Amino acid sequence: MPISPSHCRSFKGCLAALALVALGAGLSGCAGMSDAVSPAFADPAKYDLYDCKQLEPERKSLAARTAEVQGLMTKAETGVAGSVVAEMAYRNDYIALRGQSKLAEEAWQKNRCQDSKPEAKPAPVPPSFAPAPVAKSGRPKASRAAN
Repeated sequence: MPISPSHCRSFKGCLAALALVALGAGLSGCAGMSDAVSPAFADPAKYDLYDCKQLEPERKSLAARTAEVQGLMTKAETGVAGSVVAEMAYRNDYIALRGQSKLAEEAWQKNRCQDSKPEAKPAPVPPSFAPAPVAKSGRPKASRAAN
């Protein structure tokens, strides 16, 4: 039995739809891998020799940078095709930062570090003004610079 051209068109359409569904399923799997892949973008031995004093500012810096990149991704998603732009421009940086943060946190826990308390700054002492020296005449002495 010969295949009519109308059957070929519907068959090609079905194949195209099936290919798109398979592609979508494959790409959606990549989005879920970000937690598992994040350490792959960071050097696992980077923080091994850091002490607590070095780890504290590094952790704060990584947290700030991660928040900044997350904000940029959120901002990019508001535009036309924003989710694609966010993924293309910022996802690799975000994954690398999360990997570094995880490794820094592991080193922090391994070293049993604790956050340092902010140093208490002493209250500013108000300036004390000494009275100008008074001459025997009852008037303040003029300084030598004024002469």
